[in-house]
Amino acid sequence: METPDLIAYLGPEGTFSQAAVLKHFGKTSNLHPCGNIEDVFNAVETGETRFGVVPIENSTEGAVNNTQDCLLESKVLINGEVVIPIEHHLLVAKNTKAETIEKIASHKQSLGQCRIWLLKHYPNAELIECSSNAQAAQLAATTNNTAAIAGETAAGIYNLVSLTRHIQDREHNSTRFIVLSQEESQVSGRDKTSIVVYAENKPGALFRILEPFENLKISLTKIETRPAKIEAWEYVFFIDFEGHLGDQVIQELFDKLKNCVAEIKFLGSYPMAQIKN
Repeated sequence: METPDLIAYLGPEGTFSQAAVLKHFGKTSNLHPCGNIEDVFNAVETGETRFGVVPIENSTEGAVNNTQDCLLESKVLINGEVVIPIEHHLLVAKNTKAETIEKIASHKQSLGQCRIWLLKHYPNAELIECSSNAQAAQLAATTNNTAAIAGETAAGIYNLVSLTRHIQDREHNSTRFIVLSQEESQVSGRDKTSIVVYAENKPGALFRILEPFENLKISLTKIETRPAKIEAWEYVFFIDFEGHLGDQVIQELFDKLKNCVAEIKFLGSYPMAQIKN
């Protein structure tokens, strides 16, 4: 997808979010880095940018809670998705030796994706959570005895070297990113729809939600719970399934769901990402 429009992403320069933008929109994309995920949503919602790209889930660590919380509150839609493989390296400033490292910085998700490796090789190091891997790379470039977990792009941008490559705990480590927009995506023939369901606080609520999917033979691709942020111990269901809101069978599904849930929030229908094994 090529576009001259401004695209917000979780910055600074050198993040995996930037890599997702370039994969989805092309290398000539007009980039607008943001300091956090909330700022990306805000840039799209206010019209400052036409699109935004944020991480939504990782194959090792699961959902990105920040993004899910923003989806609950924001009016923007999911317009597309992109999946990229994640390879983490231990990066340091030049001439920094492995035995001098006292602190290791990265995004919370990345620290989790390298948890076993860190316990084995740096059990006593202080782990520092950053808003992005690129911010961690900036820290490593300017702070003594500090390493960053980040990708190869960040190493080049911030003049760092890799002490150890491919330190992620799982070989097949990927992150799914969503494209945000105020615009709905057209039917492509291979689509996915995302919704949030506020269930009734009654016995059998989950069964009543899932029953229409079974009856209409609609394939679920993901379902998970998240605190509703309304009352204590109230939860919502994030559900992804195959099909587009423009499909007749998906319209039938929504009609049936309205009779068995307290509320449905439509997050978007969009083309499924092409995933290569």
